[in-house]
Amino acid sequence: MPFSLADIDVLLVPGRGNSNEFHWMSAWAGALPNSSRVLQANWEKPDPADWIARLDAAIRAAPRRVVIVGHSLAVATTVKWADAASAADHAKVAGAFLVSPTNVEDPDPSFDLVRPFAPMPMRPLPFPTFVVASRNDPRVGFTRASECAIAWGAELVDVGELDHIGNTMRLGMWPEGLIHLGRLLDRIG
Repeated sequence: MPFSLADIDVLLVPGRGNSNEFHWMSAWAGALPNSSRVLQANWEKPDPADWIARLDAAIRAAPRRVVIVGHSLAVATTVKWADAASAADHAKVAGAFLVSPTNVEDPDPSFDLVRPFAPMPMRPLPFPTFVVASRNDPRVGFTRASECAIAWGAELVDVGELDHIGNTMRLGMWPEGLIHLGRLLDRIG
């Protein structure tokens, strides 16, 4: 029987800069039951150890199993957490919905603030995962997002041309994203 949103805790994990009032993640925070946002100490100069530790603390504190909904740099945070976590910690995660996985290995100087998250682990994740990617994302090429999805054993969701699927797109509730999140929940047992 598939999970419903009432059976789990949803951890909303924003990327660098957090998610403003126009971001779909902010809309989801007000609409999804049992959801909470993982807050970071420094949104502008992210520290991998701190970001991963805060995600770990949120997972451990959740009263139920969690679905991680991560955007941008939060994708690297989630994958790095999974790479270092124990099997017991993995069991607490029912699934992950990873949107716009920033290419932390890109050598362009505009990626300097996120490069401390490199290298990106490229091993299967131990829970059902969707990777949602845009074909015109300036933070990750579609080919690289596809490579990540394959390496992580995730389903790749192609949403066409939605840029970085973030603040500037003003997606509001982003119904298409909610449909894909529902598809992920159907895979969780």
